[in-house]
Amino acid sequence: MRRTAVLGSAGTLIAGTLIAGAMAAPAANADSGRRTVSEAQGAAIAAARAAKTGIDWKDCPADWGLAKPVECGWVSVPLDYANPQGKHIKLAVDRARSTGSKDERQGSLVYNPGGPGGSGMRFPLRITNKAPLWEKTAKAYDFVGFDPRGVGHSAPISCVDPQEFVKAPKLDPVPDSEADKSAQRKLAAEYADGCLERSGEMLPHMTTPNTARDLDVIRAALGDKKLNFVGVSYGTYLGAVYATLFPNHVRRMLVDSVVNPSREKIWYQANLDQDVAFQMRWDDWKAWVAKNDATFHIGDTPEKVEAQWLKLRSAAKKEPIGGVVGPAELIGFFQGAPYYDSAWVPTAEVWSKYLAGDEQALVDAAGPDLSDTAGNIASENGNAVYTAVECADAKWPTSWKKWDRDNTELHKNHPFMTWANAWMNLPCATWGVQQQTPIEVKSGKGLPPVLIVQAERDAATPYEGGVELHKRLEGSRLITEKDAGSHGVTNLVNPCINERVDTYLLSGKTDSRDVTCTPHATPKP
Repeated sequence: MRRTAVLGSAGTLIAGTLIAGAMAAPAANADSGRRTVSEAQGAAIAAARAAKTGIDWKDCPADWGLAKPVECGWVSVPLDYANPQGKHIKLAVDRARSTGSKDERQGSLVYNPGGPGGSGMRFPLRITNKAPLWEKTAKAYDFVGFDPRGVGHSAPISCVDPQEFVKAPKLDPVPDSEADKSAQRKLAAEYADGCLERSGEMLPHMTTPNTARDLDVIRAALGDKKLNFVGVSYGTYLGAVYATLFPNHVRRMLVDSVVNPSREKIWYQANLDQDVAFQMRWDDWKAWVAKNDATFHIGDTPEKVEAQWLKLRSAAKKEPIGGVVGPAELIGFFQGAPYYDSAWVPTAEVWSKYLAGDEQALVDAAGPDLSDTAGNIASENGNAVYTAVECADAKWPTSWKKWDRDNTELHKNHPFMTWANAWMNLPCATWGVQQQTPIEVKSGKGLPPVLIVQAERDAATPYEGGVELHKRLEGSRLITEKDAGSHGVTNLVNPCINERVDTYLLSGKTDSRDVTCTPHATPKP
C-alpha cells in the first residue's frame, strides 16, 4: 500500500469450457442493448483473444525512459469484463529478455510494485542494469512490467489538475479545531467530485478483481499457459485476488510485504492498522537517530528526537519553510523513514542540515517542484488510482462521526500518520460510484505453493497481513524477517531470504516449514 501525506492441461480445459459457454449464450441487456456475460466468461474471452493476437514488441517510445534492449507493447482489455465486446482500453507492457540459454528459459516473470497506482514498467531494468539479487532469476525469465488500468500509459485517470495537486503548503493534517476538520472534509468531497467529473467512465471498473483479470489477459498475450508473478505491497493483494480467481493459471507466485486480505480489513480497517504500524516504525527510527547522535546532532534520546520533530512541525505551521514546506509536506517527506530503511540515512541527513542552518536542503527534499511537469502528472495520477481502487474495492463508512471517532481515538497514541492517512482516504466516504464487496481470498483447486515474505515490523503492510494470507492459501510458505521493518524485503541483501527466493522462482521448491530469518543489516550513517 502506498502512502502519501496528502489528500496445466486441466486449466486449459476449464478456460476453454468458459469460452465456449460465453460465446454460445451471451445475455442481452434490455436497457443498453449491449451483450453481457459473467465477468469470468468475459475474462476467458479476452484472454483467448489476447493469446491469438499476442504482443507486437517494438522499441519503447523515447520519452518513456526505457532504452534498448527493453521492448514495449500493448495489450487490449475490456473496460468492463461483463461486456467483453464493448469498449476496450490498452495496457502498456514492457520486457527485457532472459539472459540464459534457451534450455534455461522458463517463461515470463510479471511484476507489480504496489500502490494501488504504481507502475511496474521499470522492472525489466533489473535485467538490463544487471541487478545482483536478480541475476540468477534473469537467466530463467523475461522480466515483464506493466502499467495497470488507469496508471501511466494505460488509459490514465485523473482527479484534479496535476499542477494544482502538487501546490504547497497544504493544510496541516492534524486538526486543532472543528473548523480544521470541516476544511479537510470539504477538500475530500471536492476531490471525490473531481474524480467523477474527470474520470467517471473508468471509476466503476477500477477494481482489484478487474486488474487481476487484466493480469490474466497479459499472461495469455505473452504466450504463457501459466503466470509467474512477483507482487510487492498492494501487488500482494492483486496476487492474492488473482490466485483466488485463477488458481490453476498460477505457476509461481512470490508476494512480498503483504496486505491483509481479510474482507473486514479491505480497506478502511487496513488503513487504521497501518497508522499503528507506522507509529511503531517511526519510534524505531527515532531510536536509531538518537543512537547516532554523534553524526546527526538531532537528539541523543528518542524523546529528544520526538521533541525536535514537534518543534519542526510547529515552526513549519507557523511559517512554512521556504514558503512551501508546512506540516503536511514534512509528513510527506519524513514518512519515508518508517517506510524504507534506505531512507533512514538521507532523511536524518536532511534534518541534520536544517538544524545546522541549511534550510534549502529541506525545501528541496520536501517541497514541490512545479517545473517537473511529467513528475507532477505521474504523482497526481498515482494518487488518483490509489483512491479510485481503494474506494471501488469495498464499501467505506459514510458517517463522519465514525471517521472522527476512530481517528481521534487512534491519534492519541499514534499521532505520526493517523490524520494524514484519514484525509487521504476520506474521499471514499462520498465516492460517486457504487462500491463493491471485497472478494473472499482463498485457495482454489490447482493453486501451487505461494511464497510469502514479510518483515515483522513493516509499517505500510503490518505483519499480520502475511500471517492471514498464509492461513488462506493452502500449501503456502511464510518467510519472516524478524526484528526488521523495511517495506519490500526481496530487494534487500539478506542471504537467508535471497537464496530461498531464487530457489523458489527457479525450481518451485520451498522449505518444508515456515522460516524465520535474522534481519538485514541496519543502515549506517
